[in-house]
Amino acid sequence: MLRPKSIPESTVRRMSLYLRSLQEAQDAGMASISSDELAERGGTTSAQVRKDLSFFGSFGKRGFGYPVRELIGAIRDILGLDHTWRVALVGAGRIGSALFGYEDFQRRGFHIRAVFDSDPAKVGQAWGGLTVRSDAEMETALREGEIEIVIIAVPAEAAQRVVDRVVRAGVRAVLNFAPARLRAPESVALRTVDMSTEMESLAFALNNS
Repeated sequence: MLRPKSIPESTVRRMSLYLRSLQEAQDAGMASISSDELAERGGTTSAQVRKDLSFFGSFGKRGFGYPVRELIGAIRDILGLDHTWRVALVGAGRIGSALFGYEDFQRRGFHIRAVFDSDPAKVGQAWGGLTVRSDAEMETALREGEIEIVIIAVPAEAAQRVVDRVVRAGVRAVLNFAPARLRAPESVALRTVDMSTEMESLAFALNNS
């Protein structure tokens, strides 16, 4: 059995891109797709497509390509998308509001079950079918709700304290949107989306084009 750490993070990210490309191909009525076509849609090479897929098994037949529907099912299983994931959002500000309204989360099985904030003006607000809860309730609510993933959308200076609290509550996966470098035990999967860094990368590309 493959250990997650033996699979490059870049491969896992490309699997998500392949899944989107396959779903587009299925919507277009394609029954099969070649590694060249999948590579072109995913912005990589056919050799990379074959290498990435080889981490997880043998797919398709030489000369016939990959059966689109079967490969969609396989990648969804690999990525754990056939499971409904219980998610909590910490931070009811602008970023948190945008994330809460992102419909693709739910379509892919990520269901936000709780929202927390430390601002008394936000606590008690109705968000969809949820009510923003005080962060004082957070640890208890995470345990009782058996939350599996926490999204952090708080100011940078508060982010590490939030991570420490959710880890103590038993959460093993954190997606961080705060512009801060955070620490977590090796047993916790921590990913940071740093929008400032991405914008600076774009600025560099424009400045050097």
